[in-house]
Amino acid sequence: MMKENNKEKLVKISTDSVEIEGILNLPRNAKSIVVFAHGSGSSRFSPRNNFVAGVLQKAGLGTLLFDLLTEEEDAVYENRFNIDLLVERLAAATKWLIKGHKNIKISYFGASTGAAAALQAAAEIDVNAVVSRGGRPDLAKNLQKVKAPTLLIVGGYDDVVIELNRKAYGQIKAKKKLVIVPGATHLFEEPGKLEDAARLAKEWFVKYSG
Repeated sequence: MMKENNKEKLVKISTDSVEIEGILNLPRNAKSIVVFAHGSGSSRFSPRNNFVAGVLQKAGLGTLLFDLLTEEEDAVYENRFNIDLLVERLAAATKWLIKGHKNIKISYFGASTGAAAALQAAAEIDVNAVVSRGGRPDLAKNLQKVKAPTLLIVGGYDDVVIELNRKAYGQIKAKKKLVIVPGATHLFEEPGKLEDAARLAKEWFVKYSG
């Protein structure tokens, strides 16, 4: 089910148990769609993810931002760290996209716990590329089975997450890169730092799925 709103389409994706909402933006002649998996306590309205999505759209990439959890589910704090559940939702969104866009390439962008879901899903589903921003890849299972080229972006001041990403990096066997953005904290709130992360993500997606 889709409702058009300017360039965007408001979408509803049915899973086995619930219906989740999202925002699909598909630029003309786009050959690739980046599916966003937001972090705990966030949603499709995440200002940081929407900023990154805008940068990707300007590069000709499609984007899908959607709610991994319903409002009721998100009210239960433990659900935000239920990576298996988040992976189920990400897989459902991926299947929905493939069904509606037969020849489109699919990639994942994940932040925080959403990055764990993106990487675990990529271990089970063939996608073109994965980017993690300030992610928790340590929470993902089967990192060694990820086949898609993977970029891990971490803020230079995010000491604990840097170490977690370094350990995960060692487990990933696919083509990979770890970039530490100097002067950035976990949320990349410092001036220019989110722009740096968005540029890195754009370059990775254009190279491997554009």
